Amino acid sequence: MTRYFRLLGRLLITANLRVVTGLHIGGAAAGLNIGGLDNPVIRDARTRQPYIPGSSIKGKMRSLAERARGFNPDDPKEVQKIGPIRIHICQDATAYSTCAVCQVFGVPGEMKHSTPTRLTVRDTFLDPHSLEYAQLDFLSTEVKWEASIDRITSAALPRQMERVPAGAVFANCELVLSLYETGGDRAFEINHLRQLLLAMQLLEDDYLGGQGSRGSGKVRFEQLTIKLRLDGDLKDLHTLATEPEDGWTVNDAISKLEDLRQDIGDLLDSGSTTPTNAPDAPPPAEG
Repeated sequence: MTRYFRLLGRLLITANLRVVTGLHIGGAAAGLNIGGLDNPVIRDARTRQPYIPGSSIKGKMRSLAERARGFNPDDPKEVQKIGPIRIHICQDATAYSTCAVCQVFGVPGEMKHSTPTRLTVRDTFLDPHSLEYAQLDFLSTEVKWEASIDRITSAALPRQMERVPAGAVFANCELVLSLYETGGDRAFEINHLRQLLLAMQLLEDDYLGGQGSRGSGKVRFEQLTIKLRLDGDLKDLHTLATEPEDGWTVNDAISKLEDLRQDIGDLLDSGSTTPTNAPDAPPPAEG
């Protein structure tokens, strides 16, 4: 069966990502230089400021969304191994057709039942002004000392970890959610926004980066905005629902989901949703 999909529009979600407890996303080892850190953070090659790779945000949200969905890590129909790593990937069209996690976060392109990955997450860069009055050890970071304790002798093995300190803000975190016409249920397509917002909420309740179970990595999305650009409209961004002047929290946006869904549906209906070269009745996508 021939697959059919066409871009209807893109939801542009932006927010500031605030560090609530020190954040460690690891970078290249500092080597054997005197004063070198055991666990440095990743830094932008040009500015030397810390940043958060989009892959770190997207990967953690996907992992949490998979756990919330539930899957059997030993079932080959639900899991794909990438080296020693196991991740949930629907292995057939039937499972894929009802799995918002795989449809939002993507599956390998060689799979015959796949559609284009819907979610893009950009790298997010530090606003250095958010740390203007902080007492820091290095450029925009602090050093946290930890120690492993021998359970018999109580001997300590100290180590250092570099963190972006609490209060730092990574500005204009951008997530782009593409909406496709796949010959299926448009309501399910719009419902992908719900999956994304729930994944963002799961991230806020969990942690980002390393050493989260020891207190690091709590983050919060602030001043969140959601706008829609229709396919073919190169200029206008449409604001959805009634957005507060200082933006939403994730919980605010979740509480407005029905209004957001209605607005998205109305805008898609008002736009040009059938290209002149499209078949009269596009065949449904596999799955």
